[in-house]
Order: sequence, then C-alpha cells, then structure tokens
Amino acid sequence: MKLLRIGQPGAEKPALLDEDNVLRDLSGIIDDVAGKALSPHALSKIAALDPARLPTLPEGQRIGPCVGQVGKFICVGLNFADHARETGKEPPAEPILFMKATSAIIGPNDDVEIPKGSRKADWEVELGVVIGSRAKYVTEDTAMDHVAGFCLVNDVSERSFQSERGGQWTKGKSHDTFGPIGPWLVTADEVADPQNLSMWLDVDGVRRQAGSTKTMIFGVRHLVSYISHFMTLEPGDVIATGTPPGVGMGIKPEPIFLRSGQVMTLGIEGLGSQRQHTMEAGS
Repeated sequence: MKLLRIGQPGAEKPALLDEDNVLRDLSGIIDDVAGKALSPHALSKIAALDPARLPTLPEGQRIGPCVGQVGKFICVGLNFADHARETGKEPPAEPILFMKATSAIIGPNDDVEIPKGSRKADWEVELGVVIGSRAKYVTEDTAMDHVAGFCLVNDVSERSFQSERGGQWTKGKSHDTFGPIGPWLVTADEVADPQNLSMWLDVDGVRRQAGSTKTMIFGVRHLVSYISHFMTLEPGDVIATGTPPGVGMGIKPEPIFLRSGQVMTLGIEGLGSQRQHTMEAGS
C-alpha cells in the first residue's frame, strides 16, 4: 500500500493511493498515518479494505509528510563508501548515528529554507525506514518484522553549521524545512528488496546524485538491529539511511551549494519523487 497525508500543515488527513492512482480518504478508518496505525495489525486491517468503498479526495491538494507525530528522526552518516570518500573520510567501521530535529520535517514538495548565515546548504537523497512496532535489542533476522515501510527523504544539510560551528552534526541538519519526507509511505510488503533501489537527485535540472541502495555499507536489517541496541525504536520513528555520492560539498574542483531560488527534484525507485524550491529563511 501507499499511505500518505493530504492537507495543510497541521490539518492533514490520512489517505491511501489506490492502484489507479486515486486518492482515498482513510480518516474514517485511522486518525493519522502515525503511531499505532503503523502496527502490523493495523496495516493488515487497512490492506483488507476495498479501496473502492472509501471516499475519494480531490486532486491538487498539498501532500504532507507521509508520517505524522514522528518521535525520533534518526540519521546514518557516511553509509555509502563512495560518499564517505568524496567527503575526505574513510568508510566507518560501525554506523555513524545522529539525530535530526523533528521540527525539520515538511511535506515532499514544500519549500526548503536557506538558513540565515548559511554558506554551505546541501542536498542528500536518502532511503527512509519507518518503524511500525517497538524494537529493542532485536536481531537482524527479526529486524524487518518491526518495519512498517519505506519512504523518500531529502536530508538537507548546512555544512558550515555541521562541521565548522563545533559540537555534533545535529545543528547542521535540523533547520526548519530540512527534512522533506514522502510523498508516501510504501508498506514493506511492496518493497521486494530495499537493498536494490535506484536513487537520484537533480538541482535545477542537473543530475547531481545517481546511486543505488545496494552500495550501502550497512543495510536496513543491520541498521534497525544496531540502532535498537542503543535506543528503543517506537512506531512512527524514521531512520534516514545515508546518501550516495554527488552531494554539493563533494563536487570537484569546487563545491557547489544551494542558494535561494533553486529547485531540487529527487526520487527513489518505487517510492515516488519530491520537488522543492529553495527560499531565504523568514523570521
């Protein structure tokens, strides 16, 4: 299934995109695409519905973040060996984890702000893993039992905030609008192999990133198990699993960074696409 949230910020309705690409209203079935609605039992009840019996939603409405009420937005750094090398770092021996503020989350086509004082705003197409059931000390063999599905993430970053302002990476990752997710959550049963999905990102129509999840250093099963040994994963938590090469900071001979008035488009095979305009940050 493809689950999504339709409407203005803070007033999104849960929806299902059926096989004919018709939007179906799920608000009579679940309160939101969030929390308990992502459990295996809840998803199986939605899957058993006849979409044709659900009300339709008008086209052209804003698509919100595909998951509501996200508790934790966990990111994995340098998880593609070629991306690690383009940043001048060696591939890590263990997953590098950092947190992205949930206040950064926006819809897939919402505007992205360039922060005040920004010099090095950057892009990162990533596979998002959405947790469906509580995971603590789980094994790799059972890790996928705790995954509700997958989504597209743009892990927008400000490199000077991230690397030149002291402390950890979070301050360069958490500006408002730095976390577009969606357009929809694709349930795990519809993704045959999360380790074999093509991914891409363009800036102003120029292809900057082109890769595949098959070159991830640490795959989805390993990451879910690994992270669950450091923190309990709860339904609705999102894990952004890393980006392939082609980020702005890695471009030779001179890095290229985002500025106001540009357009990012990105996608992952089977998970849809996003389109964001960049703009100067307001107050």
